[in-house]
Amino acid sequence: MYDLPVRIKLLRADAKIPAYQTPGSAACDLSACLDEPVTLLPGKSALIPTGIAIAPETGDGREPVAALLYARSGLAVRHGITLLNCVGVIDADYRGEIKVALINLSSEPYTVTHGERIAQMIFTPVRRGVFAEVSDLDETERGSGGFGSTGTN
Repeated sequence: MYDLPVRIKLLRADAKIPAYQTPGSAACDLSACLDEPVTLLPGKSALIPTGIAIAPETGDGREPVAALLYARSGLAVRHGITLLNCVGVIDADYRGEIKVALINLSSEPYTVTHGERIAQMIFTPVRRGVFAEVSDLDETERGSGGFGSTGTN
């Protein structure tokens, strides 16, 4: 593991810099940056701004990275609030504001407030595929078995 330098731009004075909550945390928390609270009704979603933009350092021979956004487990378990797209992907060359698409999967309204931790972000190396069209693929034990083909446990 190595530390990845990440330049961060606060797009609003009241935006929060992402923070790791413990020394062993793999992901840092992103916070909502709102002018007023946003209430998510059951089954509804909203795009929540964070007030920040980032630039992970990928120069000088460093491996390309992406920032991945995940739900905060506490919000998901206690309130049914998760990410609309399951995992958000922030490409290394994106310089716009990070916004988090939240959805309320519970049966109760939930209000997101300014400064509330709404998602977690982790940086990961990226490998791009180099595609080569072929007429056949090698055989495997699984073959074309899809969903549930390897068992139920």
